[in-house]
Amino acid sequence: MTATTQDHDDLAYNVFAKACPSRGTLEHVTGRWGGLTLGALYEGSLRFNELRRRVDGVSEKMLSQTLHALERDGLVHREAQPTNPPRVDYELTPLGRRVAERLLALIHCVEGAMDDVLAARAHYDETRGAL
Repeated sequence: MTATTQDHDDLAYNVFAKACPSRGTLEHVTGRWGGLTLGALYEGSLRFNELRRRVDGVSEKMLSQTLHALERDGLVHREAQPTNPPRVDYELTPLGRRVAERLLALIHCVEGAMDDVLAARAHYDETRGAL
């Protein structure tokens, strides 16, 4: 058994195990809308429509579902103000900030490597035929 395998076996939670609850949270965080929502909220508190504009392409329904999942996981805090009309702000919790920092590192890595990715895609398409 390798050290890496041993380390995973010693964890109370193991995302590689089918029944582990951490797998659902990982899906919420790494899904397209979850990752983008966490990244957008890293910049600061946003209202629903501000967040929807920031996360270009997300539908109202998907953003709502994403926010509910992230709030349930303890990554996002929802603050409803008793005003007319109601004002609802979303912000990251301390746990959400820690997760978003790591996601943003991945996002910046991918963005910084896009010239290489696009070149690899072009090479793949040339050698294997465009899809």
